[in-house]
Amino acid sequence: MNIGIDKIGFYTPKDYIDIVELAKARDVDPNKFTIGIGQDKQAVPRPYEDAVTMAASSADSILTEADKASLGLLIVGTESSVDESKSTAAFLMDLLELPEDIRSFEIKQACYGATAGLQTAYDFVSQNPDKKALVIATDIARYGIKTPGEVTQGAGSVAMIVSQNPRVLKLNYKSVYMTKNVGDFWRPTFSKTAFARGKYSNEIYVDFFKTLWEKYQTKYSATIDDFSTLLFHIPYTKMGTKALRTLEGKIPDDKYAELTEHYQQSIKFSREVGNLYTGSLYLGLLSYLINGARSGEELLMFSYGSGAVGELYSAEIQKDFASGIVSENVLKMLNERKKMSISDYEKIYQIEYQNGTIVDPEAVESKFYLSEIKDNERLYKKNK
Repeated sequence: MNIGIDKIGFYTPKDYIDIVELAKARDVDPNKFTIGIGQDKQAVPRPYEDAVTMAASSADSILTEADKASLGLLIVGTESSVDESKSTAAFLMDLLELPEDIRSFEIKQACYGATAGLQTAYDFVSQNPDKKALVIATDIARYGIKTPGEVTQGAGSVAMIVSQNPRVLKLNYKSVYMTKNVGDFWRPTFSKTAFARGKYSNEIYVDFFKTLWEKYQTKYSATIDDFSTLLFHIPYTKMGTKALRTLEGKIPDDKYAELTEHYQQSIKFSREVGNLYTGSLYLGLLSYLINGARSGEELLMFSYGSGAVGELYSAEIQKDFASGIVSENVLKMLNERKKMSISDYEKIYQIEYQNGTIVDPEAVESKFYLSEIKDNERLYKKNK
């Protein structure tokens, strides 16, 4: 039985800041951000947008009534959860008008959560071939104004429907994985922003990739010639470049050039949006599928979540992959966003949620929004 991703949906906020303008505001050479970090724009969520509303928007862009009727599993991977008890998945039941006979929950393991959800969905569909699973990655990456990590912030969500006979990507069920207790990145429950040891995190990320690639080669007698494209977890695009460069000089030059060209196609959207945490690898997948993919290609995908968990797995692009992606809608969403000034971004960033109405419905520019916090309970609404 072939199992994999049948549809991919995407959402990012309608506002962004320009990274060059951010660099100038922070008295930093813009090349340090655009070349050294590898970013051009950064999505900025409105106060009425959070992990729940973005998840709803990405899923809503692909779900049909037939899909909803076939769903048996809903998993949300996020480290931007709005409640320490209630899952993001539970909030989505009403917003997406899903049937109640669905198993739903949330997974948290830094940026690895969506991959854990995807592999769990594979197992579910293999045991329930008449059912589909919905896996959503949704996050707001926050490090704080004028911090070293500010340039690697971002926001957005990627939704994936997993089923048998997938149109987009067949999962080969070949994977290797590893877990270590690593202090490279963390966010205590009291903090809205993350803490990170940036250089150390980069080192762990690269080490995980190198180790897992060795394990994969040994386990499956694989070589780099088995794959035309490597996709990486890319919280910022230069990070994936560092992992890819570990292969330089160890594989034929023409193969390295091919992998580099395909990598550049996979990071186009991330340069425009920023860090999606759990969704970063899958935004890279979406970018590659729209900007350069060919049917029949074998992909090797590296997922990493600080703390730390890593997984390297393979997949095959399907013949009709374009039919599972509404490319024109994705490109329109990115092209029609509005640039926000750095001063306005700073004001929005510092807004604190309190009990009461969050926003005037007339000012909402998204379909789903946080409307009110009442007795410390978050209440959401949907624009018709």
